[in-house]
Amino acid sequence: MKEKTQISDVDRGIYDVKDAGNDAYKIEEGLTADILLKLSEEKNDPEWMREFRLKSLEIFNKTQMPDWGPDISGLDMDHIVTYVRPNTKMNADWDEVPEDIKNTFERLGIPKAERESLAGVGAQYDSELVYHNIKKEVAEQGVIYTDLESALHGDHADMIKEHFMKLVPPTDHKFAALHGAVWSGGSFVYVPPGVTVEIPLQSYFRLNAPGAGQFEHTLIIVDKGAKLHFIEGCSAPKYNIANLHAGCVELFVGEDATIRYSTIENWSKNMYNLNTKRALVAENGKVEWISGSFGSHVSYLYPMSILNGRHAKAEFTGVTFAGEGQNLDTGCKIVHNAPDTSSYVNTRSISKSGGISTFRSSVVVNNKAKNSKSAVACESLILDKESRSDTIPAMDIKTKDADIGHEAKIGRISDEAVFYLMSRGLSEDEARALIVSGFADNVSKELPLEYAVEMNNLIRLEMKGSIG
Repeated sequence: MKEKTQISDVDRGIYDVKDAGNDAYKIEEGLTADILLKLSEEKNDPEWMREFRLKSLEIFNKTQMPDWGPDISGLDMDHIVTYVRPNTKMNADWDEVPEDIKNTFERLGIPKAERESLAGVGAQYDSELVYHNIKKEVAEQGVIYTDLESALHGDHADMIKEHFMKLVPPTDHKFAALHGAVWSGGSFVYVPPGVTVEIPLQSYFRLNAPGAGQFEHTLIIVDKGAKLHFIEGCSAPKYNIANLHAGCVELFVGEDATIRYSTIENWSKNMYNLNTKRALVAENGKVEWISGSFGSHVSYLYPMSILNGRHAKAEFTGVTFAGEGQNLDTGCKIVHNAPDTSSYVNTRSISKSGGISTFRSSVVVNNKAKNSKSAVACESLILDKESRSDTIPAMDIKTKDADIGHEAKIGRISDEAVFYLMSRGLSEDEARALIVSGFADNVSKELPLEYAVEMNNLIRLEMKGSIG
């Protein structure tokens, strides 16, 4: 049981919480200009960032809540804690991380994955990075991988100022404005021209505090001719009150550069996941989004790719699993702004135990994007009569010189397939789980082996109804 002790600034919503473990949190509840100024002081923001936060708050207060998509009326921002600070500084040595936090991440496979298969790892616990490291040989290539706040205060401050929330401005929607006001934590990556990072970088985000929000910002710049695979993982324990995730990802993909951005989300089912992700792709560049969504009560998640250079490419491969009490509204948006650009979307959604899965796609081909191609394919699997799956495609084609296609399929598991697998010795539950894992193969085959295994384990747990 936690023992709460108010120590300062109670009237402004600032207080600390201590428990029997080694955790001590700085918590800010509510959303006012005074609280933002206190947060900015805590972060030692430069003046431009302090002003950016306050302007974002103004935009947030003036912007209406979304009037479409899943119901988010249960989210009360007056009772969301916007900043939670663990009682530790960021460490580059895993042994220096406090034991209770370290144990949480080790149960999730961090930092074992770093030693075995990653070029670098960042681990965020609530609102702050508690661990960040990069392999020496990768750093020697000139690759920068650090927490965003160190980059903001260090040698890369000008680069952060030039790119921060330029792809996702606070005016974009209400929760982008919220993010601009209260963001904390996240990672910064820069890959120099011509450098290929042979093995992935990863950031892992753990939201551990009840009634809190997590607002990390990930900013990645992959320069001309460079290549990177970046993996993010997300999780949280289940509480009986709402939690919020409103992070932001901005990817800048240079000429002839490639980035693959893979996400496995296992949020608990009290989470409102209102994340925003966007990529800007230059000539001959390519962005690949790989997305597995297995948690949260409600999701609004639509990674966007802006193809600004000739021959730029975008691919989106995703799988969504909506179980009991879940309404997951996911998809992607692609904007073709230049000639000879191409995009390919391949998604699968699974609904079970009354879960609702909605896929939205938006393909925009502007009048200068002649000879562009786009193909969108969505398949849905409904596992019972209580569940639901919807596909909502939108296409805005402003040139006749384009090749655009969309297809959608909705089906159920065939009794014949289940019977066949049972005749080979599997139980009915095992047979159904195996079929669902095969249905989600579009994502698992694109992930490194250990992450594909993790994703298939999540599917099996979802089939058993064992996830938060």
